[in-house]
Amino acid sequence: MNKILLLEDDILLGETLVDLLEDEGFDVKHYPNGQDALDATFDNKFSLYILDINVPQIDGLTLLKELREANDNTPAIYLTSHQEKDKLMQGFENGCDDFIKKPFDNDELIVRISSILKRVHPTSRNNCLDKLCHDEVHKRILYDNEELDLSQKEYKLLLLLMEHVNSTVPKELILDELWSSNEGGSEGALRVYINRIKQLLPDVTIQNVRAVGYKLVL
Repeated sequence: MNKILLLEDDILLGETLVDLLEDEGFDVKHYPNGQDALDATFDNKFSLYILDINVPQIDGLTLLKELREANDNTPAIYLTSHQEKDKLMQGFENGCDDFIKKPFDNDELIVRISSILKRVHPTSRNNCLDKLCHDEVHKRILYDNEELDLSQKEYKLLLLLMEHVNSTVPKELILDELWSSNEGGSEGALRVYINRIKQLLPDVTIQNVRAVGYKLVL
């Protein structure tokens, strides 16, 4: 599970973000000031930093600069209401990977987080999840070192579930990924593919989240 450090002095917003990210399967540690956040980096290994800029004790810009000077290359996103170009430039100069401005769209935030984690930590979602492994070079999926006999759509479906492990993948997203508009995929056909994958992976849990979608649970 990817662990995220959240630096946000707005307690209500911080709690909202914790709920949002934990629902997506992340382990989130929330800190209201820069000093507590800095102290936490000494005792924890984080996959991502999400940093507000104007926070007490140590501001977000200074915090990231100090971390980079200490050879901490953990990817970082600034979550801020700042519009000034110089602040944005300073953030990138200090080593941030992305900015998202308040107010923000929840889905956009999740997409940006996932994109960075896939790029910086490819093994967390794209290679092995316990015994379930994706061979990116040969476009195949293995379980316990044995290649699964998957059709093209079954491969795409299982890979999609792996990329969002422990998070619910909406049925609408799956249908869009598996079928073109000309093919006209259906929920009935999707259930057939899900059941086929379950037969191939009897020891792996794939949950049907009623009226929403499916979730690979590891």
